Order: sequence, then structure tokens, then C-alpha cells
Amino acid sequence: MAVGKRVLIVDDQTVLLDMINEQLQLLEEFIPSVANSGAEALKETQKNSYEIVILNEGLPDMNSFDVCSLMRINGFRAPIIMITKVNSNVELVSGADKVVNEYITKPFRFAVLLSKIRTLIRQFENCNEEFFTIGPFSFYPGVHLLIEDKTKQRIRLTDKETLILKYLYRVSDRIVARDVLLEEVWGYNSKVTTRTLETHIYRLRQKLEKNPSQTQIILTEPGGYRLVPQKNKDLKHN
Repeated sequence: MAVGKRVLIVDDQTVLLDMINEQLQLLEEFIPSVANSGAEALKETQKNSYEIVILNEGLPDMNSFDVCSLMRINGFRAPIIMITKVNSNVELVSGADKVVNEYITKPFRFAVLLSKIRTLIRQFENCNEEFFTIGPFSFYPGVHLLIEDKTKQRIRLTDKETLILKYLYRVSDRIVARDVLLEEVWGYNSKVTTRTLETHIYRLRQKLEKNPSQTQIILTEPGGYRLVPQKNKDLKHN
């Protein structure tokens, strides 16, 4: 069984928060968590990895758009949906630099929100035009490709190598336990062992590292692996 997609719901209005949380819990594909303030949401997105954030416009402690902006500054790259009121004064920012991916106006049907959640997660995971800076490489997960920035050398990745690298990148510079990485990449499969993971990490290092015996990009840490943070960690577009 694959690990569910983690969803952070940010709201201080109990009725709305509980409704979204309860509906998502009924679906095995999601693992919802809640935050009741902007400050709590910022802590959560720095401490844990989420596939998407759903945030209500009216938070008690901070401007909701400022919360989203700070998330992006802190390196959060996954989609954000903002729930707004009718005739809201919130600025609907569009374009490549937008901090909010989608807006949904109250009142709304849960089915509409669910459709947006699924679409944004799928786009974030599969969009071929997205690439990330990892060391001296541009990483294109949608086409399983690394391109060395100076030489323009193209290095092909396998499906599993791509999934490993994408997950390590998504959780920023946090340590990922081996069993978590196994579950994320292979799902539940009793025949897959940590030895299989170690083999894939070894092959990734052969492609990424100048000197694979002295790793600088994918580090082995107590209990797991960590991707070294990069100077430019923003999501880019062609």
C-alpha cells in the first residue's frame, strides 16, 4: 500500500477545518494534518513535508498571503490552495512567480476542492517543464533527466532514481529514514530491502558526484539520507 499524500489544512474556523479534515480522512490517498494559525503553518511546512497546503484567507495572527509568501521564501515548493470569501480583497497573483496556485471561493462543494487538490498534486509531480537545481545539475523529474549546467551533459535517470531524488529534494535538507524512502519509492513490497535502496543511492551518486567516494550532494546520515541544500532551491520553468 502506497503512502498517502500529506495535506496541511490551515484555518482557525473549526467547522470548515473539521469538514475538510474529515472528508480527506475518508480517502485513503490522503493524510491530512491541521494548523490553526499562520505561525503554526510555517513551523509545520519547515518541519514536515506536504504535497499540498489548503489555507483559509482569514487567519487570526497573520495575513494569509504573507504566510504563503514566507512559505515560498523558506523553500516550500508544493502547491497552495487559498480559500477566499465572496468579494474578497485578496490579490489574485498569477504567473510563474505566484505563491498561491489556486483559489476557491466559499461556499464551495468538497468535490470541487478535491478535484483541485488532485490536479495540483499531479501537475506538481509530473510536469515536464519543471526543473530543480541540484548541485551543478538541472534536474527534470518529468523526463528523468539531469543536465550539467556548464557542459550541458545529459544524464538519464531510471524511474526509481528519479523518485528517490525528487523525494529527497522535496523534503529540503531534512534526513529521510531508509524505511520512509523505501515506502515512498517502492510502496509496500516485502521483497524490497534496504540493500535495494543502497544500490540505487550508489548508482545515483555515480551520476551526481564528482567523487562518489566523498559525497557532497547525497549524504549518508544516522538512520537515512539527506540531500545537501543548494544555493538556488526555487522551482524554475523553461
